[in-house]
Amino acid sequence: MVSTPVRISRKRLSAFVASALILGGTLALYGADSSVTVGWGQLQTLNSDVPLAKQNSAAQKLDGKLVSIPGFMVPLEDDLDQVTEFLLVPYAGACIHVPPPPPNQMVYVKMNTNSKIHVTFTDPIMVTGQLKISTVVSPYGDVSYDMVGMTVKPYQQ
Repeated sequence: MVSTPVRISRKRLSAFVASALILGGTLALYGADSSVTVGWGQLQTLNSDVPLAKQNSAAQKLDGKLVSIPGFMVPLEDDLDQVTEFLLVPYAGACIHVPPPPPNQMVYVKMNTNSKIHVTFTDPIMVTGQLKISTVVSPYGDVSYDMVGMTVKPYQQ
Protein backbone atom coordinates (compact mmCIF):
# COMPACT_ATOMS: atom_id res chain seq x y z
CA MET A 1 0.00 0.00 0.00
CA VAL A 2 1.39 3.36 -1.02
CA SER A 3 0.49 6.43 0.98
CA THR A 4 0.08 9.77 -0.66
CA PRO A 5 1.97 12.69 0.82
CA VAL A 6 -0.03 15.29 2.66
CA ARG A 7 0.48 18.83 1.46
CA ILE A 8 0.56 21.54 4.08
CA SER A 9 0.89 25.19 3.23
CA ARG A 10 3.80 27.13 4.71
CA LYS A 11 1.33 29.21 6.70
CA ARG A 12 -0.25 26.10 8.28
CA LEU A 13 3.15 24.52 8.89
CA SER A 14 4.40 27.69 10.57
CA ALA A 15 1.28 27.83 12.74
CA PHE A 16 1.71 24.15 13.68
CA VAL A 17 5.38 24.60 14.58
CA ALA A 18 4.61 27.74 16.61
CA SER A 19 1.83 25.92 18.48
CA ALA A 20 4.12 22.98 19.22
CA LEU A 21 6.85 25.28 20.53
CA ILE A 22 4.41 27.20 22.71
CA LEU A 23 2.90 23.99 24.07
CA GLY A 24 6.33 22.49 24.68
CA GLY A 25 7.53 25.65 26.42
CA THR A 26 4.41 25.78 28.55
CA LEU A 27 4.80 22.16 29.58
CA ALA A 28 8.46 22.71 30.38
CA LEU A 29 7.70 25.82 32.39
CA TYR A 30 4.66 24.50 34.22
CA GLY A 31 5.25 20.75 34.28
CA ALA A 32 4.69 19.12 37.63
CA ASP A 33 8.22 17.73 37.84
CA SER A 34 10.03 20.90 36.75
CA SER A 35 9.71 22.92 39.97
CA VAL A 36 12.46 23.13 42.56
CA THR A 37 11.56 22.82 46.23
CA VAL A 38 12.94 25.80 48.12
CA GLY A 39 13.44 26.13 51.86
CA TRP A 40 13.15 29.26 53.95
CA GLY A 41 16.89 29.19 54.66
CA GLN A 42 17.58 29.82 50.98
CA LEU A 43 15.01 32.64 50.79
CA GLN A 44 16.55 34.20 53.89
CA THR A 45 19.85 34.77 52.05
CA LEU A 46 18.37 37.82 50.33
CA ASN A 47 19.17 41.05 52.19
CA SER A 48 16.42 43.62 51.63
CA ASP A 49 18.69 46.39 52.99
CA VAL A 50 21.31 45.93 50.22
CA PRO A 51 20.66 46.65 46.51
CA LEU A 52 20.26 43.47 44.44
CA ALA A 53 23.16 44.48 42.18
CA LYS A 54 25.52 44.33 45.18
CA GLN A 55 24.39 40.86 46.30
CA ASN A 56 25.22 37.36 45.19
CA SER A 57 22.74 35.37 47.25
CA ALA A 58 21.34 31.90 46.68
CA ALA A 59 17.88 33.48 46.61
CA GLN A 60 18.74 35.61 43.57
CA LYS A 61 19.26 32.45 41.51
CA LEU A 62 15.55 31.67 42.05
CA ASP A 63 14.28 34.88 40.43
CA GLY A 64 11.86 33.96 37.65
CA LYS A 65 12.08 30.22 38.38
CA LEU A 66 9.28 27.74 38.97
CA VAL A 67 9.55 26.77 42.63
CA SER A 68 7.62 24.97 45.36
CA ILE A 69 7.74 26.46 48.87
CA PRO A 70 6.24 24.92 52.01
CA GLY A 71 4.75 27.26 54.59
CA PHE A 72 1.64 28.70 56.15
CA MET A 73 -1.05 30.95 54.74
CA VAL A 74 -1.91 34.46 55.92
CA PRO A 75 -5.01 35.49 53.91
CA LEU A 76 -5.07 39.01 52.45
CA GLU A 77 -8.78 39.01 51.64
CA ASP A 78 -11.80 39.30 53.90
CA ASP A 79 -13.32 35.99 52.79
CA LEU A 80 -12.52 33.53 55.56
CA ASP A 81 -13.28 30.50 53.37
CA GLN A 82 -11.49 31.03 50.04
CA VAL A 83 -8.95 33.54 48.71
CA THR A 84 -6.91 34.33 45.60
CA GLU A 85 -4.19 36.35 47.41
CA PHE A 86 -2.23 35.51 50.53
CA LEU A 87 1.15 35.70 52.20
CA LEU A 88 3.18 32.53 52.55
CA VAL A 89 5.19 32.53 55.77
CA PRO A 90 7.50 30.00 57.46
CA TYR A 91 5.46 29.39 60.62
CA ALA A 92 1.82 29.37 61.69
CA GLY A 93 0.56 32.58 63.24
CA ALA A 94 3.19 34.80 61.61
CA CYS A 95 1.90 38.32 60.93
CA ILE A 96 -0.92 37.90 63.43
CA HIS A 97 1.43 38.88 66.23
CA VAL A 98 3.79 41.85 66.14
CA PRO A 99 6.41 42.08 64.75
CA PRO A 100 5.88 40.26 61.44
CA PRO A 101 8.66 38.16 59.89
CA PRO A 102 11.38 40.03 57.98
CA PRO A 103 10.69 40.75 54.28
CA ASN A 104 12.86 37.83 53.10
CA GLN A 105 10.66 35.45 55.09
CA MET A 106 7.36 36.37 53.40
CA VAL A 107 6.10 35.58 49.89
CA TYR A 108 3.13 37.42 48.39
CA VAL A 109 1.10 34.87 46.38
CA LYS A 110 -1.50 35.78 43.76
CA MET A 111 -3.05 32.75 42.06
CA ASN A 112 -2.57 32.83 38.28
CA THR A 113 -6.15 32.10 37.26
CA ASN A 114 -7.97 33.83 40.10
CA SER A 115 -8.74 30.35 41.35
CA LYS A 116 -10.01 30.37 44.90
CA ILE A 117 -7.85 28.56 47.46
CA HIS A 118 -9.30 27.15 50.66
CA VAL A 119 -8.13 29.19 53.67
CA THR A 120 -6.12 27.38 56.30
CA PHE A 121 -4.36 29.14 59.16
CA THR A 122 -2.74 26.20 60.93
CA ASP A 123 -2.19 23.50 58.30
CA PRO A 124 1.06 23.64 56.31
CA ILE A 125 0.74 24.00 52.55
CA MET A 126 3.02 23.64 49.52
CA VAL A 127 2.70 26.45 46.98
CA THR A 128 4.09 26.06 43.46
CA GLY A 129 4.52 28.97 41.08
CA GLN A 130 6.89 31.43 39.46
CA LEU A 131 8.92 33.33 42.07
CA LYS A 132 10.07 36.90 41.56
CA ILE A 133 12.21 39.14 43.72
CA SER A 134 10.41 42.42 44.23
CA THR A 135 9.25 44.62 47.07
CA VAL A 136 5.56 44.18 47.75
CA VAL A 137 3.90 46.36 50.37
CA SER A 138 1.37 44.40 52.41
CA PRO A 139 -0.73 45.21 55.48
CA TYR A 140 1.88 43.21 57.42
CA GLY A 141 4.95 45.04 56.12
CA ASP A 142 7.26 44.83 53.14
CA VAL A 143 7.61 41.49 51.37
CA SER A 144 10.73 40.57 49.34
CA TYR A 145 9.10 38.02 47.04
CA ASP A 146 6.01 37.69 44.95
CA MET A 147 4.76 34.55 43.29
CA VAL A 148 2.29 33.78 40.56
CA GLY A 149 0.73 30.75 42.23
CA MET A 150 -0.20 27.74 40.14
CA THR A 151 -1.05 25.13 42.76
CA VAL A 152 -1.60 24.96 46.49
CA LYS A 153 -1.59 21.54 48.12
CA PRO A 154 -1.41 20.25 51.69
CA TYR A 155 2.24 19.91 52.69
CA GLN A 156 3.38 16.36 53.29
CA GLN A 157 6.86 15.69 54.61
